[in-house]
Amino acid sequence: MQATAAGVGAGAGAALCAAGYLGLTAQPPGILRSLAKTAAVALLALGAGMAGAPLLLVLALGLCALGDLFLSRDGDGAFIAGVGAFAAGHLAYAALFLTRADSDPARLLQLPAALGAAGLLGLGLIMARVLAPRAGALKGPVLVYIPVILGMGAAALTLPSGTWVFAAACAFMLSDMILAAETFVLSAKHPLRRITPYAVWLLYWGAQAGFFAIFS
Repeated sequence: MQATAAGVGAGAGAALCAAGYLGLTAQPPGILRSLAKTAAVALLALGAGMAGAPLLLVLALGLCALGDLFLSRDGDGAFIAGVGAFAAGHLAYAALFLTRADSDPARLLQLPAALGAAGLLGLGLIMARVLAPRAGALKGPVLVYIPVILGMGAAALTLPSGTWVFAAACAFMLSDMILAAETFVLSAKHPLRRITPYAVWLLYWGAQAGFFAIFS
């Protein structure tokens, strides 16, 4: 009971940090912004550990928190480090899904999961076609990242429908796609830039909170 209560407390702290970061989302990089963004997911990792959740969940959340820290800073080096941390987080989530007792990869060949898998494949091709010509020196990391995030989505489809895992995975993938569009596609003065930072954060943190709630 104490471990569970501590986990819930950490989750509540994460929610407060997430709400605090929402007001800082469009602000320039700074220490407070980095701390709020990182703590919003790091506390979920801490809470999952306290609640006795699977170690792969703790690892995935921890890697995503590290990615948040990197992406809250400026520069290509920080961006590449963030992409690497998030790619590792996606792989940890995929491993979490595939090692569940009710995971069955054969579902990917059966309806309705097969439609979802086909959709992910088509989405990956579109993303590669749109982003590759625009990513410049970051083309390599971007093209490696695309199958990693979609592989996480495919791994979620191996679980029974109705578990909400795929919904959380879709929110995570959509946040990545909006961030990619913001980084490589939208012009500096595009009107959508007024809302994209908030959309990315709400979808991304909602996905992490969803995984935390489902598996903790």
